[in-house]
Amino acid sequence: MSDSSTPRSTTPRPSGRRVQEASSPGRSSQHQPARRQSWAGKSPQDILAHYPTGKTPPLKVLEVLIELFNALHTSMAKTVSHKTRQERAQFLRRFFRDLKTKAGFKTVPDPRNLGQKHIRAMVQVWQQEHLAPATIQTYLSFLRGLAMWMGKHGFVRSPDHYGLSVDEYQRHEYASRDKGWSANGVDIDAVIAQVCDHDRFVGASLRLIRTMGLRRKESVLFRPFESIVPFESTGLPPEDKSADRYARIKGKGGRVRHIPLDSPERLAAVAFAQGVVSSQDAHMGNPAHDLRQNLRHFDYVLTKFGITVRELGVTAHGLRHEVLIDHYESLTGTSPPIRGGKMVTPELDRQARQSVSKLAGHARIRASGAYLGQSVAMRGKSAVSGPAADTRAADAA
Repeated sequence: MSDSSTPRSTTPRPSGRRVQEASSPGRSSQHQPARRQSWAGKSPQDILAHYPTGKTPPLKVLEVLIELFNALHTSMAKTVSHKTRQERAQFLRRFFRDLKTKAGFKTVPDPRNLGQKHIRAMVQVWQQEHLAPATIQTYLSFLRGLAMWMGKHGFVRSPDHYGLSVDEYQRHEYASRDKGWSANGVDIDAVIAQVCDHDRFVGASLRLIRTMGLRRKESVLFRPFESIVPFESTGLPPEDKSADRYARIKGKGGRVRHIPLDSPERLAAVAFAQGVVSSQDAHMGNPAHDLRQNLRHFDYVLTKFGITVRELGVTAHGLRHEVLIDHYESLTGTSPPIRGGKMVTPELDRQARQSVSKLAGHARIRASGAYLGQSVAMRGKSAVSGPAADTRAADAA
């Protein structure tokens, strides 16, 4: 705990948020797709000027906007995942088609002429289709990004502006159900052993998730030789050393974290994975397939063994929950709120949640609530602050 008498620095911390202007280039990172050669040296305004409103098919203008901006995050100075790019592009194409086929507009508007009436009409369509509130929130977020690409900051309003009540659109970032395998009566070791007998690659990925709390994609991309580094290579301070070797994990948003190989279970999971791959630089997926195919195969194998919400009541992601819940218990000596554990001091709870978030690869301590549930202290704050206090969703776990 810091000494309150120590003067705090007044130097502002650099922000990771990005101010996106309409003139922002469509390619600011090596991770983004290359622009067309004919666009070289041109600003987005110059490029869009070649597609005049009223003379260019609206969906063609939309494709240009997607090509220019879809790789960019709407608020942070970084790129988004390929999954987000694909989902956002698919939604925007469908949105403009649905304006005519579902919302009843005679013509599809040019994206630059999109109006509030169009958004309001589509929100009504989504409500009539009984879409989940979280889905509508995501759709509005995608539209907010489109507006920002065109320099229309603040154009897409809050959900209540379009007639959605707080109860309909409010998102909660705290887990309300224990998604761990043990809590759902699954014999973890037995099920993983069965998968290993059938497919050693997928089984190895499950063992990595089971011991280190990896995401599904992280486990498939894990390189059991190259991803293992000595502590000296982690860049962590000496006082944080808890093992001689660490697993280097590159997670969402390009965030890198190092997980100590500090238990026999973690060491055994890595050794098993090393025995499965065929070369020193191989990852846990089939080298003949791309990432999408490997993820699809991973899901196929899990479905074959009933590892679905419908059959066993769990998913592979539930193993991640299992690890993070166990980590909290090891630090506090009691189960987290999602498992009805005893109350701990706010300081111990905060420290444990911070450690859980770090292990999970999240930047915010609040993200731990998606696995652990809401602490007694936070429930008290929510009761005082009212429903508006909890409108942000947790990072995608």
